[in-house]
Amino acid sequence: MEAGVPALRLDPGLASSEQAVVSGLLGGFRAAVADITWLEMAEAAEAHDLAATESLLHLSTRIDPRPLYFWVNGARIMAYDMPVWQIEAAGGDVRVAVAVRKRIGTGQARRALGLLAEARRFHPDSAVLWIEQANIELNRLGDTAAAAESYRRAWEQPRAPYYAARLHAELLRRLGRKAEALAWLVKLHPHLSPSDEAAGADLVFARIRDLERELGVPTGQGYRPQTGQGVGPS
Repeated sequence: MEAGVPALRLDPGLASSEQAVVSGLLGGFRAAVADITWLEMAEAAEAHDLAATESLLHLSTRIDPRPLYFWVNGARIMAYDMPVWQIEAAGGDVRVAVAVRKRIGTGQARRALGLLAEARRFHPDSAVLWIEQANIELNRLGDTAAAAESYRRAWEQPRAPYYAARLHAELLRRLGRKAEALAWLVKLHPHLSPSDEAAGADLVFARIRDLERELGVPTGQGYRPQTGQGVGPS
């Protein structure tokens, strides 16, 4: 089973010492112990026990930082679930002021981003981690500019999904940075295979034409794809 798991990456310093000790003590049982710890965390989460959930969540990633599942779902629990638990414990939406609810949500989202940053020390080439960061920045913090940058960083990683590149352009468009969005898509389109449905070459081409109209690009001066590229109906 371990043959298919990415090799553990350790940074110098205290974290490396902790991981080395854990690895040495548990040996080949590390993955199993981490799984059991995660299941205990899930039970604590069902009980809305914030302290136990966060403690066990961090313990799982320290025992075995290799599974992306721990990091991504841990960040989701911190960003989306824990604020709800805190607000419920304080009396619910009726008793907790909007400003307080916002502060709780922002604080938990920042903690989730910290977890993802820690995850990248072990998975520096993961597009998934950058996508999860972008989702939290967009949906929990309302920071469109930061989310656009994170989707761009996701696209730079190996085996990144095509939608990360398209979302980067869409958020630039929402920010009013339409010229940047157009330049990004024009650069992206030649690298998309028309035969790859996930690449969305026709969709990207249509968005290029939309942006050219919005920016008032004169007819005849717009983007001209090479022969054979995705140029379906606009």
